Amino acid sequence: MRPARTLIVNADDFGLTGGVSRGILEAHRTGIVTSTTVIVNRPIDPVLLEALRASGLGVGLHLNLTLGPPVSDPKRVPSLVDAEGKFIRDAREVAARASKDEARIELGTQIDVFRRLLGRFPTHLELRTPDHFVGESGPEPYWTAERVLQQLASLPGGVSEFMTHPGHYDEDLAYSRYGTQRDIELRGLTDPRARELIEREGIRLAHFGDL
Repeated sequence: MRPARTLIVNADDFGLTGGVSRGILEAHRTGIVTSTTVIVNRPIDPVLLEALRASGLGVGLHLNLTLGPPVSDPKRVPSLVDAEGKFIRDAREVAARASKDEARIELGTQIDVFRRLLGRFPTHLELRTPDHFVGESGPEPYWTAERVLQQLASLPGGVSEFMTHPGHYDEDLAYSRYGTQRDIELRGLTDPRARELIEREGIRLAHFGDL
């Protein structure tokens, strides 16, 4: 008998842009996405926020110290911001100059903002710029339909996570090196063959709050 397999399919970056947020909701509604992480220091359309609350997605917090403005007063976290009061984009520079106490202030405030927006605690916490990655990482779209099917077919026993970035490309993503690739990931994660394979293999879909 094969060991039990549980899969969390987490879609990063809810709140990054309207197109990304809509794509994540679609990837859950018509695909295999079970979880998302919210960036709370960017404006989120109230309609999309309400749709997220009602979606059934597990919702975590995308802790962010490298994009946009802080949610706390920039004067309280001077080591984290540039002359314009926005986060320093270069993660290495942030790591070199950031005060631990100021980072604690900002990250704690992001948790408070999340609770105010969602009315609950996050299912999990995630860093915007992680310091580790298992697998390939580059400019090409990662979760193509072919890769989704391949990884599902070889999923090991226990709990696994697919870290994904589906979305609809919009003008607000023009700055990003990972923009149009999100549309391809969205197609891969909503390919009906993926759901069929999950059911055939007896894989349990879950989010971090289920563990």
